[in-house]
Amino acid sequence: MPDGSPVSRHQIMGGGLTAWVLSYGAVVQDLRLEGHDAPLVLGFEEFAPYLTDSPYFGAMAGRCANRIGQGQFTLDGKAYQLDRNFMGLHHLHGGSAGVGKLNWAVEEAGPDRVTLRIDLADGEMGYPGNMVARVTYACLPGGVFDIRITAETDAATLCNFAHHSYWNLDGGPTTDDHELQVDADRRTVVDEGFIPTGESRDVTGTRYDFRQMRPIRDEVFIDHNLCLSDTRQDLRKIGTLVSRKSGISMEIRSTEAGLQVYDGFKMDVKPKGLGGRSYGKNGGVALEPQVWPDAINNAHFPDPVLRPGALYEQHTQFAFSKG
Repeated sequence: MPDGSPVSRHQIMGGGLTAWVLSYGAVVQDLRLEGHDAPLVLGFEEFAPYLTDSPYFGAMAGRCANRIGQGQFTLDGKAYQLDRNFMGLHHLHGGSAGVGKLNWAVEEAGPDRVTLRIDLADGEMGYPGNMVARVTYACLPGGVFDIRITAETDAATLCNFAHHSYWNLDGGPTTDDHELQVDADRRTVVDEGFIPTGESRDVTGTRYDFRQMRPIRDEVFIDHNLCLSDTRQDLRKIGTLVSRKSGISMEIRSTEAGLQVYDGFKMDVKPKGLGGRSYGKNGGVALEPQVWPDAINNAHFPDPVLRPGALYEQHTQFAFSKG
């Protein structure tokens, strides 16, 4: 690691699940369900490819996930310029050294859970405020993979974390046999740079309407935010991913206002993945609960600002069953 700190790996087990978590990027390296041989997520057997070839496999994204147009925003009357690490123009997932590319400290590690902490400095990647963030991964009864994220700051800043696993519930080369359902009646419209225009549009009658279970496979890619609500909510079911091939179902629950759905259409990973698998186009689907992208530049979007004295809390669960 650039800072010299060692990367550690932690196994946690419970509820029929076994997960391996890396301190680097708070990465979920592997996740298995009892009775199903293949991994449920995409990842690498060795650590080195995470530094060079990983499209955020299993990582935490932040301190502000997703895209910020031109990497610019104004907060409390002051303008900020963030790292431009997307297309050379925009800011993505906290920047080129966002939390998914840093080594977290391990605060607690037990049989069924692990808690990691990251300390972010004022000005890091252009963000104001010193921030302390924690994520706890836990394997709970009933096949529930539980993710709790908290953060505090000493100055007003942006705070929008997202877990970035790519899911494949049957171990196949693509997710062609997967179907998805999401409780979203709108989506954020984006321009050619994938930056929101400020419009949220009804999905009725469009390829973005996943309110009824349907195949992900489509002739056109999807890398869009589906709007679940206008504010953060209590933990509730927001969707379901199913593989018709394996019979495995994954219920998605979250407190978040949006779900970024990325079908992996650009995926072309050279190193072999878990179990020697090749990861090509549509090899996995990323389902990322979060605040809507570029919310700071759209006042009518859910609020992404965290202020001193407040506690950011995100709770997301992925609950597995086999039919």
